[in-house]
Amino acid sequence: MAPKDIGYGMSVEVALPFADAVERTVQELANEGFGVLTEIDVKATLKKKLDVDFRPYVILGACNPPLAHKALSAERDIGLLLPCNVVVYASDDPSKTVVAAIDPIKQLEITGNTGITPIAKDVRSKLEHVLERIGS
Repeated sequence: MAPKDIGYGMSVEVALPFADAVERTVQELANEGFGVLTEIDVKATLKKKLDVDFRPYVILGACNPPLAHKALSAERDIGLLLPCNVVVYASDDPSKTVVAAIDPIKQLEITGNTGITPIAKDVRSKLEHVLERIGS
């Protein structure tokens, strides 16, 4: 399944329970050379800090070290825009989960440095592959 364009990112809706979708997302990211540096459990954080209920939702901070090194070498302050965020959350349809990723091309355009465009395209391609495999 091709990812859906959401303007500043891309997403797929999958027929997987939330926990399975998180596990599969982490595995598919690893298959493309990404490690998950951070995992923010938004539901737990909102419950703890605000005592509000929210759908299951995690933010994964994914990093591909070789590509991050290239980007940092081309634009030292690019670390402000790293890592690549991937979110997994329970869909409105209780039998499905949404997996979405930032569009690194759009994200890195704000630098004005066209020299990093090829890196952003490479990252986008890898993230698209992740979403396609999760969606199939």
